[in-house]
Amino acid sequence: MLALHVNDETSTLKAVILGTAESCGPIPKAEDCYDPKSKQHVLAGTYPLEKDMIPEMEAVAEVFKKYNVQVFRPKVIQDYNQIFSRDIAFVIEDKFIKSNILPDREREIEAIQHVIDQINPENVITLPEEVHVEGGDVMPWGDYIFIGTYSGEDYPDYITARTNTDAVIALQELFPNKMVKSFELRKSNTEPKENALHLDCCFQPIGINKAILHKNGFLVDEEYEWLVNFFGKENIFEITKEEMYNMNSNVFSISPTVVVSEQNFSRLNTWLEAQGFTVEKVPYAEIAKQEGLLRCSTMPLIREQ
Repeated sequence: MLALHVNDETSTLKAVILGTAESCGPIPKAEDCYDPKSKQHVLAGTYPLEKDMIPEMEAVAEVFKKYNVQVFRPKVIQDYNQIFSRDIAFVIEDKFIKSNILPDREREIEAIQHVIDQINPENVITLPEEVHVEGGDVMPWGDYIFIGTYSGEDYPDYITARTNTDAVIALQELFPNKMVKSFELRKSNTEPKENALHLDCCFQPIGINKAILHKNGFLVDEEYEWLVNFFGKENIFEITKEEMYNMNSNVFSISPTVVVSEQNFSRLNTWLEAQGFTVEKVPYAEIAKQEGLLRCSTMPLIREQ
């Protein structure tokens, strides 16, 4: 059995699900895209190809191997995008919580059934239907659970709005001993630079007390300021709109001192190294075209207590 344990974003990683780019299917039609960035690349003829994405994901698998992390992969479903394993479920403490994601993506969870079978069934939680949540919006951080949401009345109009207020309430009920802190995110179906698809597209904790942030991803200034005060201004790396678009906040921590990052994030990587982090640089620019990066394609199952 897998003894799940995830209480934060950065403790030493022991087991993880890494998505797969194998057989991810044909290039979608523009009108079928789930986010504005993918659509932009479809229209520009620059949508990423399977043959370019597979080596990117394998580079991450190699880094995990180097750090002795147990890696699970989804079973490959023919012509089906299974890269972003973070969206379909997430672990908090010892609970494996299935997301209610876009109906078109429901088969993705079936592909990791071989992993779910190794978890105590009492710890596998399916949320009520009205609860919409994706793992990219959920971040355990010690006594807190940070959650990105969108509560506008026009929520149904945004395919980019993935986590609703019901999810905030559901998580608070599931984890009464934690403080669930929600953040309203800026959404756009058409303009990728004005769209924070998930909380991890504009914010991510690193190390033990630092964070990457992008102010414009937050709709409410006070909520952004709360994070600045929580981590301390001197501990924050503020990314530009262009860097958010390139997913600079979507790096992934293997431990409090080791961060996996995209090799082209030169400003961020320089800062991380200056702060004393070991930065494992991998090519991930093709996958980034689908508005997801390293955190989006990994689902931690066990981090050291």
